[in-house]
Amino acid sequence: MDFAYTVAGFAVGAIVGLTGVGGGSLMTPLLVLMFGIHPSVAVGTDLLYAAITKAGGTLAHGLKGTVDWAVTRRLAAGSIPASVLTLLTVGRVSPGGIEGATGIITVALGIALVLTAVAIVFRSRIQGYALARFGDNPDPRRTAILTVLTGAVLGVLVSISSVGAGALGVTALFFLYPRLPTLRIVGSDIAHAVPLTAVAGMGHWMLGSVDWLLLGSLITGSLPGIWLGSHISTKVPDRVLRPILATMLVLVGAKMITH
Repeated sequence: MDFAYTVAGFAVGAIVGLTGVGGGSLMTPLLVLMFGIHPSVAVGTDLLYAAITKAGGTLAHGLKGTVDWAVTRRLAAGSIPASVLTLLTVGRVSPGGIEGATGIITVALGIALVLTAVAIVFRSRIQGYALARFGDNPDPRRTAILTVLTGAVLGVLVSISSVGAGALGVTALFFLYPRLPTLRIVGSDIAHAVPLTAVAGMGHWMLGSVDWLLLGSLITGSLPGIWLGSHISTKVPDRVLRPILATMLVLVGAKMITH
């Protein structure tokens, strides 16, 4: 079974390398639906998996100067407190603690997947609208406040579903900072995802919902998968791959919501 997890990690890593979509959008539903992992354990393990795998991406972007640390700090100012409060609330309110929050986590995961699919399909249109509406005369104070609020929303969503720090975060930044180069938006989003997923993942660990053996198996497979996917990404037409991925996320999300 450990080898099956490694294969799953390789497959998800390859797709992440191909599309740039966060692994949580794929890994968590795969663990729940295919392997029958408890939703809380799938989410908690995937959060630490994301923190580890995205740390390398943050280092690469940081060395290249493609991280806007001011944007990252604003996101974190909202997401980290929201993550802690969300996990404390779920752990206390839900019968049986985090382990008893299966229904909440499953529905949240389904909604997050559908929202991610929408973000993938309409990202360029959202950016175009933001450029036309706010691009020439942005309000720095308003943008800063909205960035913190966006971080808070992502903190809640990521903490209970492990989805949102990738496609949703990037799409939100495209809307808030339409003049910021794409590479800096991606780098800032990845840099923000590391502390958010680390804090949320450690919170799940303290609540008893992390499988360390599973985590090791996933990382073993995903690292070569990400390397392979990133190298062949230029050979796969983006206009073909993204609609297929979005459709898959909608179908899986709908199944999670009605599960």
